[in-house]
Amino acid sequence: MESICAKFVSQKISKTRWRPLPPGSLQTSETFATGSWDNEDNYVSLWSIGDFGNLDSDGGFEGDHQLLCDIRHDGDVMDLQFFDQERIVAASSTGCVTVFLHHTNNQTLSVNQQWKTAHHHTKPYSPVYRGAPCTGIVCDNPEIVTVGEDGRINLFRVDHKEAVRTIDNADSSTLHAVTFLRTPEIVTVNSIGQLKIWDFRLQGNEPAQILSLNGDRVPLHCVDRHPNQQHVVATGGQDGMLSIWDVRQGTMPVSLLKAHEAEMWEVHFHPSKPDHLFTCSEDGSLWHWDASIDMPEKSSLFHQGGRSSTFLSHSIGNQANVHQSVISSWLSTDPARDRIEITSLLPTRTLSVNSLDVLGPCLVCGTDAEAIYVSRQLFS
Repeated sequence: MESICAKFVSQKISKTRWRPLPPGSLQTSETFATGSWDNEDNYVSLWSIGDFGNLDSDGGFEGDHQLLCDIRHDGDVMDLQFFDQERIVAASSTGCVTVFLHHTNNQTLSVNQQWKTAHHHTKPYSPVYRGAPCTGIVCDNPEIVTVGEDGRINLFRVDHKEAVRTIDNADSSTLHAVTFLRTPEIVTVNSIGQLKIWDFRLQGNEPAQILSLNGDRVPLHCVDRHPNQQHVVATGGQDGMLSIWDVRQGTMPVSLLKAHEAEMWEVHFHPSKPDHLFTCSEDGSLWHWDASIDMPEKSSLFHQGGRSSTFLSHSIGNQANVHQSVISSWLSTDPARDRIEITSLLPTRTLSVNSLDVLGPCLVCGTDAEAIYVSRQLFS
């Protein structure tokens, strides 16, 4: 099992994100951000992992993750994304979207920009104004896309006071998450099991494509796009299932993988090793999925504490018309390859693991047990 270090922080953590490294940097990221929820006061915080990983003379870890700075946040932090190395964008349960600026000279955070009424159930500034939670954000400098419980999609640009584009009533249900498919296309997931692709080049309020789960309309909570093959998308839902989609063909997922016992809150492809995927769940688990093509002999097993149990996966759809050399390992339906190794990364089950992020050899996750877990040796 990968070495992992826990720190208890006296607040429920809703989101964790690594600060991106400068282009071409060979260093390991040492700074991450967290957002909290369901606390009397919620905060956006920056942490440094410093010399974590070095053993001191007593055999303990030196310098576990230390708080650099924090700033109070109005409402629950529903999503959190780095815009660049100095700016962090936070989504609030109040419907507000805030850009925070990190001042490295004195280690403080300040509000850089704010869209207070980005998401709302009623008109802003009306006598009965009621904000709607902003549930998801994605950044691609200079743009920020937000989605919310109000079914609205906003396209913001930093340094613009108003939204550049708003799709009102983009969805009649709650939008739970958003990511870029390719600029200027985004993909959203909603509370009735649909994955929708939107193209900002098109006028009108209709999606360019709709894909959906068959049968029961199980809410989808999270989405991520394969970093190298933009047609491959992973989603996680209320039933804990992992779904793999090929948006070039069909309207259903290519693979459904039996996974967690409760809601899957986040799914992330590793940005530089996309045959590795990570998920976390309400059931208190954090999983590493390994579909590396250089492990053809591995058995389809789930590893935890030395015990293994068989892992069920099944593939749906026909890939015969896709050239094998460009097939992602996540789309392969070859029975000899239809095997995935899964490792549980936390030593024991905890309360809900709400968020995770991976960058290089490092992983960070946050939980309702008021703990942050960090590993710097994912692939050792």
